Amino acid sequence: MTTIKDIADLAGVSRGTVDRVLNNRGAVSPRTAEKVMEIVRALDYRPNKAGTALAARKKNYRIGVILFSEHNPFFDEVMEGVQEKADELQDYGFTVVTRRVEFDVEAQLLAIHQLRELGIHGLILAPCNHPHIQEKIDELVGAQIPVVTVNTDIGGSRRMAYVGSDYFQGGCTAAGLFALITAGEVELGIISGSSNVLCHTERIKGLEDTLRASYPRIHIAEILENHDDEFRSYTLTRDLLERRPELEALFFTAAGVHGGCRAVEESGRRLKIITFDEVPTTLNMLKKGVISATISQQPFQQGSRSLDLLFACLTSGTVPEREQYFVEHSIRIRENYRTPQIR
Repeated sequence: MTTIKDIADLAGVSRGTVDRVLNNRGAVSPRTAEKVMEIVRALDYRPNKAGTALAARKKNYRIGVILFSEHNPFFDEVMEGVQEKADELQDYGFTVVTRRVEFDVEAQLLAIHQLRELGIHGLILAPCNHPHIQEKIDELVGAQIPVVTVNTDIGGSRRMAYVGSDYFQGGCTAAGLFALITAGEVELGIISGSSNVLCHTERIKGLEDTLRASYPRIHIAEILENHDDEFRSYTLTRDLLERRPELEALFFTAAGVHGGCRAVEESGRRLKIITFDEVPTTLNMLKKGVISATISQQPFQQGSRSLDLLFACLTSGTVPEREQYFVEHSIRIRENYRTPQIR
């Protein structure tokens, strides 16, 4: 079995240096740290679990989690995944501190500041796609606080990894579904969450690119933002249907599905509707035939894997094998919506 001494001998450094690299304690040049980690990966080094648990309990790791929308059931499931993994890691001294904020950059910056004041050792973040958030992530990483983005990513930051769906591909998938369930020229309305959230804008881009390239008969009439608010979604959808009697299809890129679908029901119109996620209210609309199909993105897995990556980094210095960990997209229609999710 490979030991820290073996790694130190091969790297030509002290065991203390290897320990600092593995435990992300700084005071080691980037070149030396990379040399050590190359040897760690080559030898497939795994620390002794008992020793790791003892060291972690002494450290008492505190992980911050910042997710969107306090009343968003999708992020409730992400949090369930984080919490179940945290329960598994109790012996390793891991605790989780959470914040839920709306799609507001200043609110998210404040939440990050508050968690840093509490002394977090790592952060799981569903980020607003804004330069100030990118700067804050880079600041945390510079202070040896690794960051994993979950559900939505942010370009150009020093975050350690992203865990979530391939949202551009999700938009492409939605375009393909609309092509399958419609015929002739179609006017399509889009109800999105926020232009500050990368996964929402990239889903629209995936849809637009695919329609333009393969299904030009489907035309985008309007794009509106509901900020994941059910009441706002209801009002926006109701007004959209009144303004656009020619509308035949709707694409919900995020939350607010129930409110929007209520407006469709009240209108008495039969539209082709594609949504995301499998929260109870969405599944109910699917069962009733209001929604044609919904695209799942495994929220529980997103939360669990995010904490798993931070655990490996903080306790053994393990760097993720890749920057993006995509969960599987699955399509639910009325006839298969009861299929249980594999966690």
